[in-house]
Amino acid sequence: MKLLVRVDEQQGQLEIEQEGGRWRFRLEREGLETVNGDASVVEVEPGIYSVLWNGASFEAKILWESSKGVVDVGPEHFVVEASDPREVDTTRHGSAAGSRHEVVSPMPGKVVRVLVEEGQEVTVGQGIVVVEAMKMQNEMQSAKAGRVTSVRVKAGEAVAGGEVLAVIE
Repeated sequence: MKLLVRVDEQQGQLEIEQEGGRWRFRLEREGLETVNGDASVVEVEPGIYSVLWNGASFEAKILWESSKGVVDVGPEHFVVEASDPREVDTTRHGSAAGSRHEVVSPMPGKVVRVLVEEGQEVTVGQGIVVVEAMKMQNEMQSAKAGRVTSVRVKAGEAVAGGEVLAVIE
């Protein structure tokens, strides 16, 4: 499973696989070293986990609500948000009924096609830009009906995760 994550305002991409009580993960964050790991995770009480990672034992307390949560590991306290990169992000860039919506790239990739032009009227769920990342093409869609006020990319361009591709008002 791949997720876009924000940990204490630092954006990144988390890839996780679970096999029983074993978890493999890879966390990539801009400007920071990539973290790869293999951990044993057991829920000992609701919201409290025993974690064995790199020969050390941790207790993690997780309070999760929708796509946001708080994680406490010993004295460390982290505010975490996670989302599926295939879903349109309406929370960070305005709701469908809001005045402005920024269509963003869920991860680093290459723009394959731009499906709209500036000034064009669009509907909810209409394709805006197609980005190829990790050999998969993802169509970024509009979360609101409105007019495209800005297209910030062209076919063939490389884009970063979180980069604004187009703006709809």
